[in-house]
Amino acid sequence: MQNEQQFEQLMLQYNQLKNGAEEIHRVILNEDYDTAITMIKTREPIFLTCKCIRKFLELTPEQQEKLDAILEELRVLEQENIKILSEGMAQIKKEIVKAQKTEKIQQAYDVADTSSGNIVNVEE
Repeated sequence: MQNEQQFEQLMLQYNQLKNGAEEIHRVILNEDYDTAITMIKTREPIFLTCKCIRKFLELTPEQQEKLDAILEELRVLEQENIKILSEGMAQIKKEIVKAQKTEKIQQAYDVADTSSGNIVNVEE
């Protein structure tokens, strides 16, 4: 009986993590990264609780199957969030590089500050 209650508690914790991953996904799509970071940080104690419960819990094959299913769902959601964040990071990096190049060219042609010409390496 104790084992069954611990398994139910574990499943509740993993469902909470899954729901959190879905909420983080929504927040990321809305580009509210500060909230996403806060939500991610609040999930760490839940992961630790799950780890502790699993360490001492002996699962039946049926329980293991249920656990594997929810873990797979959680893994897919987390990978999707990582993919979205990675794509956003790559886009921002491109924009920063473009802005830096533009600024460098503008500084080179800013004649008001200097009286002599400058050589600009446009390949950078």
